Amino acid sequence: MTDTADKALLERLARMALANIGREYPNHIQHLMDGDADALPPRGLHPVFSGAYDWHSAVHNYWMLVRLLRLMPGGAFATEARGLIGKRFNPAAVARECRYFDDPRRASWERPYGLAWVLQLAAELAEWNTPEALAWRGTLAPLEAVAAERFRLWLPKLSYPIRSGEHSQTAFAFGLVYDWARSVGDGPMQELVRSKSVEFHEADVQAPLAYEPSGQDFLSPVLAEADLLRRVLSQAGYVRWLSAFLPQIAQGGAWLPPAVSRDPSDGKLAHLDGLNLSRAWMLEGIASALPAADPRRGALAAAAAEHATAGLAAIREELYAGSHWLPSFAVYLLTRRGLRQ
Repeated sequence: MTDTADKALLERLARMALANIGREYPNHIQHLMDGDADALPPRGLHPVFSGAYDWHSAVHNYWMLVRLLRLMPGGAFATEARGLIGKRFNPAAVARECRYFDDPRRASWERPYGLAWVLQLAAELAEWNTPEALAWRGTLAPLEAVAAERFRLWLPKLSYPIRSGEHSQTAFAFGLVYDWARSVGDGPMQELVRSKSVEFHEADVQAPLAYEPSGQDFLSPVLAEADLLRRVLSQAGYVRWLSAFLPQIAQGGAWLPPAVSRDPSDGKLAHLDGLNLSRAWMLEGIASALPAADPRRGALAAAAAEHATAGLAAIREELYAGSHWLPSFAVYLLTRRGLRQ
C-alpha cells in the first residue's frame, strides 16, 4: 500500500479498530448460564476479546491491528496498538478465554466463524515472524490450539456444507483455516480441509447466483465456495470446475451488481455493506486463480472494483452497527490478505 490515500484510509481504519476494542458496551453476549453466578460483564467472561460488540468481531479487530502493524510498523496508530495488544495478550487472560471452551455444552460456540478468525490471527502473527509477533503468538498458542482442535473434531463429523450467508457458513471458514494450516505448516489440517472442500463442492454445478443475496448476508455462499475451491484444486482443474459452477461469468456486463443496504444503522441490514467487501475480495481471489489470458478475469475484476467502491463508502464511524466490524473486512480486501503473498 504505497498510495498516500490508501495509507490515510488504513490509518483511519486502525483508529476505528482501537476504538472498537476499547469499547465494552454495547455488547452482544452469547453465553450459556446455569445460575446467577454465571452472570458476568463481558470483560469478566472474555478478558481478551470483550470489546467490539461481540467476541468474533473483537478477534478480527485484533487481526486487523496486527495486519496493519505488520504492513505499516511506523504508522501513527502503532504505539497505541502495540500497547493495547501487549496489555490484553497475557497468559492469565488467554487461559481464561481457553477455560470458556471447557464446558462440553459449548462445543459449537463460535464455530466456525470466530474460531476461524482465531486461526487467521495466529497465521498473521506466524507470517510476520518478528520477535514481537512470535511472542504474542506464543501467548495466544493455547487458544490457537483450542480452535484448531475444534475443527479437527468437527470436520470428520460434518456431513453437509453450511451454505448460509452469515457466521455459520463453512466455505469462508474453511478458507481461513486452510490458509492458517498452510502458513504454520500443519499438513494434516490442510489435507482435512482440502478433502472436505472437495467432498462438499467438487460436483457442484450451475450455482444459483441469481438467488443472492439474502436480506442479511455478509458472505456470498456461491462466491465463497468458488474462492475456497481455488485454494485446493490445480489451476487446470479449477478452470474446468469454475466453468461448470459459474457459467454466467463468461457473459460479462453487469452480471453481479453490488448489494444495497437501505438502513446501515440496522445491524442486520448493515451486513449487506460487508457483503460488498467480501464479494470484492472473493472475486479478486477467483480471478487470481485463472490463467492470465482467461477472458473471465476482466469481468471478475470489474465486478470486484464496483463492490469494493460500494463497500468502502459505507464505513462510517458514527454507525456502530457496521463500524465495529466493517473496517476489518476492508483491511482484508485492501491488503489482499486472501491472496498468496
